[in-house]
Formats: sequence, C-alpha cells, structure tokens
Amino acid sequence: MPSTSPDIPGPLPLRPCGRSGLRLPEVTLGLWQNFGEATPFDAQRELVVRAIDLGVTHLDLANNYGPPPGAAEATVGRLLARELSGRRDELVIATKAGYRQWPGPYGEHGSRKYLLASLDQSLRRLGLDHVDLFYSHRFDPRTPLEETIGALGAAIASGRARAVGISSYSARRTVEALEAAGTLGVPITVCQPSYSMLNRWIERPDPAAGGRSLLDVAADAGLGVAAFSPLAQGMLTDRYLAGVPEDSRAARGGPLSASYLTEENLAHVRALDAVARRRGQSLAQLAITWALRDPRVTTVVLGARTPAQLEQNLAALAGAPLGAEELEAIEADAVDAGVNLWGPRSSDL
Repeated sequence: MPSTSPDIPGPLPLRPCGRSGLRLPEVTLGLWQNFGEATPFDAQRELVVRAIDLGVTHLDLANNYGPPPGAAEATVGRLLARELSGRRDELVIATKAGYRQWPGPYGEHGSRKYLLASLDQSLRRLGLDHVDLFYSHRFDPRTPLEETIGALGAAIASGRARAVGISSYSARRTVEALEAAGTLGVPITVCQPSYSMLNRWIERPDPAAGGRSLLDVAADAGLGVAAFSPLAQGMLTDRYLAGVPEDSRAARGGPLSASYLTEENLAHVRALDAVARRRGQSLAQLAITWALRDPRVTTVVLGARTPAQLEQNLAALAGAPLGAEELEAIEADAVDAGVNLWGPRSSDL
C-alpha cells in the first residue's frame, strides 16, 4: 500500500502522460545505476519493493543497464517472478534500445533488426510477454527515421509493447520522428530527455523546429515528458558541496566526470543549496520540485542507492510550490553546466 508518512504524499500524485490515457507518478524509479552485479541482490530487491510500496509504480529500464548489460532487467524479472508476483498490472514497466547491448554490428543504434531483437531479449530477461513502454534510446543518424519508428510500430502491432517513445531526441529530431510516425500510423506517447537546473537544453528554442523548444514540441504533439537525471548525476545533492568524496560516482570514474566539478559549477550548486535551505529542503528535493514546476513534465526519473535516500527525495512532492522570488533566485544559478552526457551521442545530432 502507498505510504501514509507525513513527509511523503500517499498515494503519490499522478500526471497525465501527454494526451494519452496513461497516468504516471510524478517520480519514476530509474534503474540505470545501482542495479549491476556489484550491488547485492537483496539491496536491489529492498529498494524496488520499497519504491513500489511508496507508490512509485513506474520502473524505467534499458537493455544496457547494469553492468553488465541486461543485469537490471534480470533483477526486475526475478522480482516479478517472486516478490512482485501478482502485481504486474499495478506497474508501468519501460525499457529501451539504442546503446550497445551485445557485440558485433547489430548490437546497437536504431535499425529494425537491432530494436526488435533487443526487445525480444529484454522480454526474456523480464519474464514478460510485453512491456508498457518501449523507447528508441537515442537518435541514430545512420538509420532512416522511418525504419526506427516503424520498428516501434511493429512492437505495438505485435503486442510486445503497449506504447512507445523516444529518448534524447532534440526538438528538430522529435518533429521529424512525429512526421514519420504520422505517415506510418505509429502513436508516440512520450519523450524522455535529460533535464535539470544544470542542464536546461529542452527549454531552448530550436530554429529547425520552428523556433520551438523540445518542451513546446512535446506539448503541441500531446507527448508526455519523462525527465531523467533531474539531480544532474548527483551534482544537485549535498555530496559535492565540500569536495569529491572517495566513494562518490565522480571519484569512481562513473558517468559523473570529475571534470564537471569545476569551481564555477560548484559555486552555482552551493548557491542553489542556499535557496533549498531557506525553503527547508535539501538540494535534491529542490531540484525535484524545480523540474516538476513545469506542467509539461509528466514525471522525473530518479535513481537511488537506498530506500532511505528514495524516501528523502520523495518528500519533495509534499513541499510548497516555488514562489516568484524563489524562481528568480534560482534562475541566477540554474545555468548550463556542460553536463549533458547525451548531447554528443544523440540530442546534439
């Protein structure tokens, strides 16, 4: 049952996923980090089950999440067969294909061969006959969009996916994908971009999209927006306010590069932390509140290391809306910090 904690809304608020009938909790559990073989299965189980009990019913996966690739899907499959047996229809399970999953020339990118083979493998690891959402994980300039979008349509037509989406596509490429989808009769339901106070690219007007931002394009087309990395890979937490801890992602050489932790960037982070403290929030809670301030954002995709960390972040949903003065104070330090890992590989293409 959803939590009745005074600090966590129970049940979690839901938002419509664009103009579709699908409604998603304002926070989604992302399984990119902490679901590889290096994390004990018991710890993974505790986090996923606790998240669902708190009302986080949307699980965001991809074929390459681990490491090794496939490990996160295998964990969820194991849980669905045991601890979560009988709860499948309470959940929205999403997976993706686009980045490298297996060796050879057909183990990544956007071809029909790769996307549908990957989906079949994902379903086997999950122990399911369908997922609720299947994404093209990145734009692939070497494959015609008609082929990529057609493969998503085939996933729906075959019953292997209930709905489909695109991830890390720019405003321009989203317009092109929607045009292809219209021609092919494929309903795209959601887009999934990175978005945070330090990574605001989805707000920028794109001349190639008629001067519209990705958020504008999504709203005009009736797409939901699942914003991932709202904590900027951990920069928008208290982890780096006083330096780089030895056990942090940046110190371990993970996706958060130590090169992002410049004094200029950290000065902005500390200023944002001061705004959070004045509100009685943690910096992470402020980052979540800020990302959800725009009604065009359906859900934010959060990772977590422990149930306690997840609970602390979910408490952001019980916080007061940001006022005009607070938004003005945030604006001075909510700057592009050069932390869009997915730009060169997809959203800048």
